[in-house]
Parts: sequence; structure tokens; C-alpha cells
Amino acid sequence: MRTSNQYEIEAWNNGQLLVGIDEAGRGPLAGPLVVAGVVFPTNYDSGEINDSKQLTEKQREALYEVIIRDALFYQIEIVEPDVIDKLNILEADRQAMSRIAVAAPCEIVLTDAVALHIDKSVTALIKGDTLSCSIAAGSILAKVTRDRIMYDYDKKYPEYGFAKHKGYPTKQHLEALEKYGVLPIHRKSFKPVFETLQEKLF
Repeated sequence: MRTSNQYEIEAWNNGQLLVGIDEAGRGPLAGPLVVAGVVFPTNYDSGEINDSKQLTEKQREALYEVIIRDALFYQIEIVEPDVIDKLNILEADRQAMSRIAVAAPCEIVLTDAVALHIDKSVTALIKGDTLSCSIAAGSILAKVTRDRIMYDYDKKYPEYGFAKHKGYPTKQHLEALEKYGVLPIHRKSFKPVFETLQEKLF
């Protein structure tokens, strides 16, 4: 199974390039949001590139290296929790995507369901990581980068289990949050973290 490149082929046939942008980590309570964009060369064969959620960790790691090697352009934005708390998650995502879209050497921008207000042709595709190999490639770069960050945090804060849940609000994570408290890497505007902070005040 591989992701379609119909949008890429249409752009290439018109003598244009496009960037596909996706993110990892909108839902977690801890750790950064990671956003990545990829521009492939004309007539690039996407091979095994697919939506990162459909791949094993080993496949994602291998494809990460292939994408970095083959892309004409790629950019990875790491948005820290304090920025997420300041802007809100959607706006933090939108601003990171916009920075990548503006920097990318192309005329066309595809995102995974996020509208951008920039001076380029932007299409926000629902389930874009299943419809565009460039968006899928962005999802792989974002997911692998974020997972590596969360593995590092797991070593720093082993009692929270970040290697297992990657900061998502699992039962294990919520119990650790209640028992050990809020970390600097937690998103303080997200409800379970906010409520834990409030409980500690009273």
C-alpha cells in the first residue's frame, strides 16, 4: 500500500512543484507539536511512502532517511508547549505550516486539513496524508522527529511513561500526572493539565 501522488503528477505536468505539510502531536498533553513539509523532485516515485499512522515504527525510521535523502526541500518545525499555550494548538500548527509553505521553493501548497492564508495556492485536504505522497512524507518526518523527542523525555522523566504513550492522555499518563504533577513539557492550557494545576493550588 502506498499513498497516491495524483496531486503531485498534476503539478508536475504543469511544470510546477508542490510542498506537502503535515504535523504530529496535536492531541498530546506533553511535548512539542512537530510540523514538517516536503517537496519532491518532478516525477519522483514515492515507493513505500504512506500515511505515518499506517506504518510500523521501523518502516517510518527507514522512510525518514529516504525522504531526507531524496527531497528537493524539507523543513521541520518544532513548536514547544509554551508557544502552544500562548497561541492555541490550531494557530500554533497554522503558523508553523505557514513558515514552511512560504520557505518552500514551489507554487503549490497541500496541507492536511489546515487552511493557510499566504500568497501561494493552498489546498487543505481532509485525510491529506492518504491522498498525497508529499503530505504523507511530511507526516513521517514529523512523527519520527516527535517520537525521538519523546523517547529523550522518557529517559529524563521515566515515571511518566512517555516512551509508551508519547504524551497522549492515556490512563497511565493521567495517573502519572496526578501522582507526580505537571512537568515543564506539559501543555498547561490543555484541560487535564490545567485541572491538575488548579488542584495543586487548593
